[in-house]
Amino acid sequence: MIITDGSKGFIAAIEIVYPHAKHQRCWVHKLRNATKYLKKADIKPFKADARLIYNASTHREAVAVFKSLRKNWQNIAPNAVNCLERDLDELLAFLTIPIKEQHRAFIRRQIRTTNIIERSFREVRRRTRPMGCFTNYDSVSRIIYAIFNRLNSKWQEKPLKEFTQFI
Repeated sequence: MIITDGSKGFIAAIEIVYPHAKHQRCWVHKLRNATKYLKKADIKPFKADARLIYNASTHREAVAVFKSLRKNWQNIAPNAVNCLERDLDELLAFLTIPIKEQHRAFIRRQIRTTNIIERSFREVRRRTRPMGCFTNYDSVSRIIYAIFNRLNSKWQEKPLKEFTQFI
């Protein structure tokens, strides 16, 4: 399964390079897009209803919850509802992955968004911004390589057991 923020170019590349991989759309990015169509007062209640979708236990339950959201919000914010509905299958892909019951809540929370990779990018920005400017392309490449190499080493030393084959 590959998780994306919805970039059309990235999605097209995935379909070519990994045609059999499941594609999960990031809930954080999708809700951010959907709330652009809402009045400020409606954002919190809409997000609360959407949260019920991705917290559903099964794919079938999530679809039923979405139908309830659509019924409640279609007249108030049709564009926000359509934004979710357009990518509903990809938003619910994480619910189709077979996961052992004891790890299900943790893993589903991790794989329904791009937060893990976003955290890595935030670390790169945190480390490179104080440096101001770089003398050339090679210098910035070295520092970014060092940051990602450190993150990879950290993950290798302390992998999340739920993401390994040793569960």
